[in-house]
Amino acid sequence: MTPNKLLLITGVSSGFGRALAQQALADGHRVVGTVRNAQAAEAFAAMCPARAHARILDVTQFDAIDGVVADIEANVGAVDVLVNNAGYGHEGILEESPLSDMRRQFDVNVFGPVAMMKAVLPFMRARRRGHIVNITSMGGYITMPGIAYYCGSKFALEGISDTLAREVRPFGIAVTAIAPGSFRTDWAGRSMQRSARSIADYDALFDPVRKAREDKSGKQPGDPAKAARAILAVIEADAPPTHLLLGSDALQLVRGKLADLGRDLDAWEEVSVSTDG
Repeated sequence: MTPNKLLLITGVSSGFGRALAQQALADGHRVVGTVRNAQAAEAFAAMCPARAHARILDVTQFDAIDGVVADIEANVGAVDVLVNNAGYGHEGILEESPLSDMRRQFDVNVFGPVAMMKAVLPFMRARRRGHIVNITSMGGYITMPGIAYYCGSKFALEGISDTLAREVRPFGIAVTAIAPGSFRTDWAGRSMQRSARSIADYDALFDPVRKAREDKSGKQPGDPAKAARAILAVIEADAPPTHLLLGSDALQLVRGKLADLGRDLDAWEEVSVSTDG
């Protein structure tokens, strides 16, 4: 990626967003980062007064997104790269977790990113160039007990990314879904929203899973700074991938899931083809 690209990154106050913004600024690029309040905006802009620009935006304020993006295009510059990073994890057994928690999870992790993509696409399409990067999760490929709403949201964003990539490729716009494994971010800590436990039948299955996740928080194998460099390498690539896993755990677990799927396809092939004609 040549110097002086403009990246629009949602959720730059912590985690991947913060690490990516820091690395992009260090590499000489300009960054518009979205934050949730004025204090965070001041802190972000202070990182590099000449090239760090903050915008206060909650990605669930769908009606505000078009105006924010139009303001950036008019007053900061053409957005070369959108990075949909803002998101959070929800933990809870499906039967125990209210639908309101699912709606909130999808508002932040799916509808917000889609609204951001819809806002930048007219500008990118007019210029016949651009790159959209959606931060998904290995939870967009694999599942585990207690994060059904989260995995559902990331499966959705993976599918949307794949479809959009096919739609906008003729206009010179790339779309990449980046699925991290376990990284040392706040995802499993203060950023995790947890539904209350209420059904004892699930205790034996889920209590050890919840405890292991809490114990592992802050000790995950993934380094956010290295993830930031990997994401920038994708942005710089002449032919960026549509899907990329980050982390050895993600690679191992997703390969295992695909192998299991292949075995199921083979075992039930006769039934699958029996419905033709």
